[in-house]
Amino acid sequence: MSKLLKMHWEMDVSAGLARRDRQGCDYEAYVPDLLGDRTFRFEADVAADLAEAESSIVLLNEKATALRDTEALARLLLRAESVASSQIEGLEVGGRRLLRAEAAREAGLSAGDVTAEEVLGNIEAMKWAVDVLGSAKNITVSGVLEVHRKLLAGTRLAVHGGRIRDEQNWIGGSSFNPCGAAFVPPPPEDVEQLMEDLCAFANTDLLPAVAQAAIAHSQFETIHPFIDGNGRTGRALIHVILKRRGVARSILPPVSLVLATWSSSYIRALMATRYVGDSDSREADQATDAWLALFAAACKRSVADASAFEGSIQLIQDSWRAKIGKVRRNSAIDLLISALPGAPVLTVTSASKLIGRTYQATNEAIDRLCAVGVLSQVKVGRRNRAFEARDVIDAFADLERELASPEGDTRTSEPSRVVPSRRQK
Repeated sequence: MSKLLKMHWEMDVSAGLARRDRQGCDYEAYVPDLLGDRTFRFEADVAADLAEAESSIVLLNEKATALRDTEALARLLLRAESVASSQIEGLEVGGRRLLRAEAAREAGLSAGDVTAEEVLGNIEAMKWAVDVLGSAKNITVSGVLEVHRKLLAGTRLAVHGGRIRDEQNWIGGSSFNPCGAAFVPPPPEDVEQLMEDLCAFANTDLLPAVAQAAIAHSQFETIHPFIDGNGRTGRALIHVILKRRGVARSILPPVSLVLATWSSSYIRALMATRYVGDSDSREADQATDAWLALFAAACKRSVADASAFEGSIQLIQDSWRAKIGKVRRNSAIDLLISALPGAPVLTVTSASKLIGRTYQATNEAIDRLCAVGVLSQVKVGRRNRAFEARDVIDAFADLERELASPEGDTRTSEPSRVVPSRRQK
């Protein structure tokens, strides 16, 4: 049975703090039910929403071609989620800047961009979570800890990476005490058991995959097992479960970006799931249904936006082929046109490796693509030559803007967070 524990925060006599930050107080820490002890029942309309959401993700993975295996674009989606997280929320690293840094890294060069390098490291950690943990036989606490360790590696909080917290944390209010917090997670002594239970739940196949991902995410955010990095780890867990269940085998819909856009509804729905009392109560069922309905809607919205982006990429490739004219199948130019959506910023060396052609053949193909305006020469790092497919990067910027708009159209519904500027037509 979930409960609120009455706790007391001792006064902090540390010098230099304001009086309100030194004060002691009584507060309540929330301890959720173990997921293994709960029976989930969904209203008919919520069950239908979950089925539609799952079908839409499966269909996207089956039908999409331009998005399939486009690793760089998948990394951009993860980059956007990472930037939205609490740890690096203030880092404004646009897609073009990040791709140039990535192109430099792949060419063995220095990007000379510390901020972009930090974000790239963060994305590598999230990609590891999806690829490794999402394909593992079981999701384990140690696996989740490894995700967290990788996420915090190279940051000022690296010492806390991969470690379950041993102190009380809280959300909102003061940085020094939980007296005015909006929510206080379970005490540290309860966290390990809750995490073991969460992982056991994540390894079952009894619920629809979308429902399982949603419930696991809400439980993780409620447990808040780490000093920092809970947001990013909780978002990674969504993708891990969808991958593990075979729903999102290659294309991960940017569902958490939509949830970030609907932040008020998202936070309200999460808070409502933190009921007190019997898990079989009407209040508990209604709160779970409301959260699942919101999560399912976010999945469907993210798939719709990703599908529209898929269509944009296909049109761009068609326009490139029209510009370049007839080319031999499997020639360097043909292969580059197919590969560019996944690597819209590249060097001759990285392009040669990507398409499996000689440096000379690749260089000649790039020259031809530059001549017709498909590629433009840019610099990566300080002096290194690279080439970018501006059409793809602009299309992704449009996708980012749409995902940040509550209604999916920035002309009628302003973005709810920092996004790239609208491109000039």
